[in-house]
Amino acid sequence: MSTQFNLDKNNTEYNSQNKVRVTDLLNRLNEEKKIEKKRNLALGVAAVSAVTVFGIILTI
Repeated sequence: MSTQFNLDKNNTEYNSQNKVRVTDLLNRLNEEKKIEKKRNLALGVAAVSAVTVFGIILTI
């Protein structure tokens, strides 16, 4: 998974006593999983498309 940090987003993860909120971490983890699934799907579609186009070119 990619680890990208946004300063504004990181500031909301801590309360006034600088403790990490588990719910915020779980929400971020779930968002990253959704993004990763979309990337994997796009990569899979691109790979299948490339193989299909290559196959069509070979048959011509």
